[in-house]
Amino acid sequence: MIAGVSPLVSELKARAEAGRPVTIGLAGCGQMGTDIMVQLNRMPGLKLGAVAEMRPPQARAAAALAGFTEERTVYADTPAAIDAAIEKGHIAITSDPAVLAKSGRIDVVIDATGNPNTGTQFALESIASGKHVVMLNVEADITIGRHLHQAAKAAGVVYTGAAGDEPAATLELIGFAQSIGLEVVCAGKGKNNPLKWDAVPADYEAEAKARNMNARMLVEFVDGSKTMVEMVAIANCTGLVPDVPGMHGPAATRDELASVLIPKADGGVLSRKGCVDYSIGKGVAPGVFCIVTTDHPRLQERLIDLKVGKGPYFTLTRPYHLTSLEVPLSAARAVLHGQADMVPLEHPVAECVTLAKRDLAPGEILGRIGEIDYRAWAMTHAEARNANAVPLGLAQGAKVVKAVKAGERLTYDNCVPDESLLVTQIRRRLDQADSRFHAL
Repeated sequence: MIAGVSPLVSELKARAEAGRPVTIGLAGCGQMGTDIMVQLNRMPGLKLGAVAEMRPPQARAAAALAGFTEERTVYADTPAAIDAAIEKGHIAITSDPAVLAKSGRIDVVIDATGNPNTGTQFALESIASGKHVVMLNVEADITIGRHLHQAAKAAGVVYTGAAGDEPAATLELIGFAQSIGLEVVCAGKGKNNPLKWDAVPADYEAEAKARNMNARMLVEFVDGSKTMVEMVAIANCTGLVPDVPGMHGPAATRDELASVLIPKADGGVLSRKGCVDYSIGKGVAPGVFCIVTTDHPRLQERLIDLKVGKGPYFTLTRPYHLTSLEVPLSAARAVLHGQADMVPLEHPVAECVTLAKRDLAPGEILGRIGEIDYRAWAMTHAEARNANAVPLGLAQGAKVVKAVKAGERLTYDNCVPDESLLVTQIRRRLDQADSRFHAL
């Protein structure tokens, strides 16, 4: 076996040898959560302590897949019971995320629930208990992530987006470009699944089963919602913005990106520099990209000589993202270094709004993202505010009060979010603060 060349690997191995692994609590045991459980059992210095899952038998099945024997998995309904299980080297399974959040033996939690309100509650409970939070739940992050970040700062813990997802992978490229003095023109991802705006789960059951996925989650990818969510997450960590509502989404190949996602004055489609966007062209997915430039001819010459591109724009790429397989790295960095991989800006620059997938009638209660009612759409925060648009993270459980045609935006005039939800209450306060900020 080769020696660990990464300082992080060396630190984690030292923790493992000292019997002090970073102990992780996981909320959510769907596709991503199951992957994380399997991965954690193969990484030195990291340990799965407990899992919160509404369907405990599913968590036990995932634990078995990860290599934990039945004797090592126990159900626990109190923080003390979770602590006792961890002390015995077991994996605790609970149906209540709040119980997991209060466990004293957990160092850091990962939210893989995908539900904005559940993620909000779990993150705040974990922060209040002094735990670092890794938010794989991007839907919650784009809705009230800045509030969670501020709460974590006040509590002296880390709130971070998750490594491995496209937003964090893109931020790696953006940070690298900025560190060597290159100007960032546009950044984003290749869309992984064929784009079909009106996709619904019933049409994807067979494909989802073949891919060992939930059909609703697959549709969230196919109908463009996940892409919109992820690009808004990047925007609100960097200040890059969607150039137009919904972004351009050109069919640009990897080699064409640097001639398409650039300003119109130079032959591209953008009205400005500093944007987020995506491509449906071949050779980009499953990777991420960052289009850069420099105004110095010597540096342009070197980039051309190094086969980065033809200039004056160049594409930096990361041809892969490993999703849940990388997520534990964010947990390790939070605990060992107090480092976040992704944090939202204090004031957002972009918003994920909600478009009706079908005609909606007054009185209807909206379902979950990826189902039959709505899909996501990226806009600048100012455009969304002026349109009185309902954020995607508040759509689930909202009540339609005026008829909405397919393709139209859900607004606070035709749709009322569920005010009983914590995420709705926090977002309302954030919006009120934003109104005061923009009025100054």
